[in-house]
Amino acid sequence: MTLALINIGDSVVGNRDSASLDGDAIVTDNGVITWIGSTSDVDLESHEHVVDVAGATVLPGLIDSHVHSTFGDYTPRQNTIGFLESYVHGGTTSVISASEVHVPGRPTDVAGVKALAVAANRCYQTYRPGGMRVHAGSVILEPGLTDQDFREVNDQGVWLAKAGFGAFESPEAYAPVVAAAKRNGIKVMFHTGGGSIAGSLSKITVDALLEVRPNISGHCNGGPTSLSREENRRLVVDGLDIALQLVHAGNLRSAIHFAELALEHDQFHRIMIATDTPTGTGVIPLGMLRQMAEMVSLGPLTARQAVIAATGNVAEVYELNSGKLEVGRDADLVVLDAPVGSQADGALEALSIGDLPGVGCVITDGVIRLTKSRNTPGPKRPVTVTHAAAEWMTV
Repeated sequence: MTLALINIGDSVVGNRDSASLDGDAIVTDNGVITWIGSTSDVDLESHEHVVDVAGATVLPGLIDSHVHSTFGDYTPRQNTIGFLESYVHGGTTSVISASEVHVPGRPTDVAGVKALAVAANRCYQTYRPGGMRVHAGSVILEPGLTDQDFREVNDQGVWLAKAGFGAFESPEAYAPVVAAAKRNGIKVMFHTGGGSIAGSLSKITVDALLEVRPNISGHCNGGPTSLSREENRRLVVDGLDIALQLVHAGNLRSAIHFAELALEHDQFHRIMIATDTPTGTGVIPLGMLRQMAEMVSLGPLTARQAVIAATGNVAEVYELNSGKLEVGRDADLVVLDAPVGSQADGALEALSIGDLPGVGCVITDGVIRLTKSRNTPGPKRPVTVTHAAAEWMTV
């Protein structure tokens, strides 16, 4: 299937330099971006679908790197069905499992945690709720896991792990298991700050993070209880190999401080915006857009930086093929604009004043998933689609 987006207004490629597209049109084929250039050069008759963006803003699809998926499109924590499909209506095209820890009665033995991760990973390989790409199957680290265990699950496609919910005596005791996971191709996220559920460690401090050295400091602004300001500084300055995940379900004051420190020390590339949902905070379909707007309107990030922290930075930390508007990348795209009634004239300006943009179109794998979000106001510049069969429409 070929698809063309034409008459693009503003855009954010997703690279660290905050660049816009070199052109106002994108062509995709078989789920991949194949061409970027001028609308005047697009042969409109040669594509199955043509999306006229009408001057709205095009971004890479948002990537939420902290979502507690379980199985299917269901969260037992909030007893909600269809939450992932609803997140697509907020512009989130990919999510990354922060472990299937909310599966009722989850196993805690070595064989069980391996089996849970493999099963979750396999369940989403062909299942795409609302068209979303779900990177599922995250090993919940427990005592007894070895290099051989991590090799086995990695051979089965599992490449994620989560530390902070296992039966370890202290956070520092995770160190050898985290090291074993990383040696065998596993990206490890470590819960940061105070405990979020009964039975977990009371607090994971910056000392533990700097000793254990995970790939990602999960919800470093609190999950939900934050670190101290001095701990924030040490994590930014001394944890140069640790990505910094700022979540909507955490402490906003702490998130703003982390962003300030990262910019001050030229560490913006480590900043990732995520939600940490569903949790006790709830299901938040617009959580990514809300966190972006808050980090821009109340914090130090520019709107373009907020987009990059929700797309390209995540893609680099997790080595994904999505998250950037470049030839050869996954054709996961979002069309945003200032919402009807906003003072702003475009999507990025809307973020700058704290308004959530209106979602005008979401495309994943080069397929149009919706042209009318049920979760945002309408965009000031609605898209139009031609050469499209009716069956793809979602309203």
